[in-house]
Formats: sequence, structure tokens, C-alpha cells
Amino acid sequence: MKKETIAQVLQFTEDRNWKQFHNPKDLAISICLEAAELLEVFQWSADDTECSDKIDRIREELADVLNYCILMADAYGLDLDEIILEKLKKNEQKYPVNKAYGKKEKYTQLKNQTDNM
Repeated sequence: MKKETIAQVLQFTEDRNWKQFHNPKDLAISICLEAAELLEVFQWSADDTECSDKIDRIREELADVLNYCILMADAYGLDLDEIILEKLKKNEQKYPVNKAYGKKEKYTQLKNQTDNM
């Protein structure tokens, strides 16, 4: 994510003096609530798992989730690029390509598979 975008999200909050309300607990709750609103877009969609006719709502709810994630990272002084890259490295260890390619199993299940690929 661009630093300018992050700065704009933080400035929006600062301009309204809302940072005082953004404690980690309430930010975590807000992330979950907004993620639930994103999930709601897909509720009762039957065979339409993409819901492409609802892309505007998907964009809006996803933006809400990301905005709260930015605020959570700011509350803890975390660099988003850094924590994402660290997590990718961990996931590379958990999900090596030779075991995980094209599979949906959790890493604990992949660990038990043999390397006969």
C-alpha cells in the first residue's frame, strides 16, 4: 500500500479528532464488524460465489476493513509492508510450493504428506 494512502487515512482520523476512540480493542472489533459486512455481500448468493454484480459494495466493505487495519497498525506503530512481508516468509515455510501447489489443505495436513510428488 502506498505511504500516501496510509497518510490520508491517518489524516482523515486526525482531522476529526477520532484517534482518541481508536484503542486496539475497539479497532479489532471494528475490523471484525466490517469483515462481517463484507461477508454479508456473499450471503444467500447461492451458486454465484463471485457476486460480481455487487462489486461496488465489495469495494466499499473491503476499504472499510483495510482502513481499520491501517488504524490498528498505527495504534501499535507497525509498518504494514514489514508485517506483511514477515508473514509471507512464515507462510512460505508452512506452505512450500512442492507440497501446497493447487491444494487447499492446512499446513498441518501438508506436513504429514510424503514428498513423493
